[in-house]
Amino acid sequence: MKKKNPLILLSNDDGVNSKGIHTLIDILKPYGDIVVVAPEKGESGKSHAITINLPVRVTKISEYDNVTIFSCTGTPVDSVKLAINQLLPRKPDFLVSGINHGSNASISVIYSGTMGAAIEGCLNGIPSIGFSVLDHSDDADFGLAKAYAGSIFKNVMENDLPIGTCLNVNFPVSTIDKIKGIRVCRQTRGVWKEEYEKRIDPHNDEYYWLTGDFHNFEPEAKDTDEWALANKYIAIVPIQVDLTSYEAIKKIRDWAYDISI
Repeated sequence: MKKKNPLILLSNDDGVNSKGIHTLIDILKPYGDIVVVAPEKGESGKSHAITINLPVRVTKISEYDNVTIFSCTGTPVDSVKLAINQLLPRKPDFLVSGINHGSNASISVIYSGTMGAAIEGCLNGIPSIGFSVLDHSDDADFGLAKAYAGSIFKNVMENDLPIGTCLNVNFPVSTIDKIKGIRVCRQTRGVWKEEYEKRIDPHNDEYYWLTGDFHNFEPEAKDTDEWALANKYIAIVPIQVDLTSYEAIKKIRDWAYDISI
């Protein structure tokens, strides 16, 4: 019996027409059959959001070689859920999300629709990776991703990932000749300090526009993703979907069991 090619599901949060996802298609085509299910428009910042009060529609855009592409009116996680539940002939062997236009390092991982899609794959027991580059432009330079993403994916194929763990991979703004290598590291402790700028629209009504800056709480820590990226390393952070703080369980038990009413 002929062995089936690996089935690779792709999604993202920049939309089905973004340069990042089409670069990812080209990178992963040699490794298996590709099915893309991605939002029809940009859905950045949607994290793990799902659509519950509107119908979600899917349209097949194209099919060529070993690639099939669908657009979805929902979020990145809607796209993954629909792919697994309705569109694919079987459970995918791998899920890859991206390539995101912009960083998903540090705390950005919890806001990211790109990583929301990867985490949804992980929740379904599918080895999953999210790829991002530190370049927000529509015509971002994906040279490093083209050089390294295929090898990273191949290593996941050959070595698998622990249950409940997916990878958050970020590429710095750099060239192949200047990159220092790859670091497997931890998520940086930091926070986005949001500010809302008040503006006036043409009808003289007030509205607010989100702005803000990232504050790194540990800029000198050399085992973090932000340090790696700032120093021209590719950062790989294993992300776990179990949010339990195991260190806190005993401490909280010590006082929780004393609660009485």
